[in-house]
Amino acid sequence: MNAGDPRVASERRFGWWRSWPRRTLWPTRDGWWCLGAALGLGFAAINTGNNLFYLLVSMLLGLIIVSGVLSEQSIRRVRVEAILPHELFAGQAALLVARVVNRKRWRTSYSITVEVLGGDHSAYLARLEAGGERLVTWSETPRARGPWRLAGFKVATRFPFGLFVKAAQLPPSAEALVYPAVRPLSPDRRRELAGTGVAPAPRRGRGHGLHDLREYRFGDDPRLIHWRSSAKSATLMVRELEADAALDARLVLEGTGRGDPERLERGLADAASLAVHLLEKGAAVELVGPGVHVPLGSGPAQRTRILTALALFDPGAPAGPTRAVHLPSDARLRELRVTLG
Repeated sequence: MNAGDPRVASERRFGWWRSWPRRTLWPTRDGWWCLGAALGLGFAAINTGNNLFYLLVSMLLGLIIVSGVLSEQSIRRVRVEAILPHELFAGQAALLVARVVNRKRWRTSYSITVEVLGGDHSAYLARLEAGGERLVTWSETPRARGPWRLAGFKVATRFPFGLFVKAAQLPPSAEALVYPAVRPLSPDRRRELAGTGVAPAPRRGRGHGLHDLREYRFGDDPRLIHWRSSAKSATLMVRELEADAALDARLVLEGTGRGDPERLERGLADAASLAVHLLEKGAAVELVGPGVHVPLGSGPAQRTRILTALALFDPGAPAGPTRAVHLPSDARLRELRVTLG
């Protein structure tokens, strides 16, 4: 099909029409009364030939047409853009935000209702100026880990007379990754992590040993100021602490959990809880399992890598190289085993 083909020109001319959100129109209770009155007066006008009846029918039909035109102008070019939080966890309520934008240059939109598809969340906007935007918030709880796609939105209006509801369904515009549930550690796990006697490692962290002294920077904890050194040097000096190597751990996932999905999800949630707890304490964590290997690391980036690997864990996927599952032991790391079933 070449550029001179009439069908190509037609697609270019009317392709914008197909990009519009799908519209629906439905009468309200008052709208049904208006349609019934127009129909009844129309039959009366035909049977009697009375000009007054024709005039009333014309007024009602004009009212319906004006209602349709104004309602279309009200929801035209109104878009909803979802803003998802940075982290989502399975079974944990999250505050979601959507930005409602009126992309018309001159016309104001009135009486707009924004509804989240597949739920009972809706918001009413009495007026949305041309080029303006409003934020709509609601709470939602992802049910399972893994990729999650927002269902989409519906924008509706009864403007101007409340005779009809005109709605436009907007496709989903946001995707996110839901991490496994993170819960407080059990007393047994806490006792297991507390039973340690390894010396501190020579690296910065949130331990108790002294790593180094440096000049104070904006945002440092005032409780870490070393007053004796500050008095000698005439500048504020703060202590840098060493990370506690006793907390460095290798999380080992045992089994695949193919036959027991509930146990699999509990095991992944336990692994995520352990990883988050250790990383918040300043430890370095490594994740090893069937087809999964996240090298040793620490900090927020390592937290994201481990949670992402657990969220995307597929029990039906073929296992990766055996070296990623059976790594050589490391005396510096404590192995914490989590059974998936």
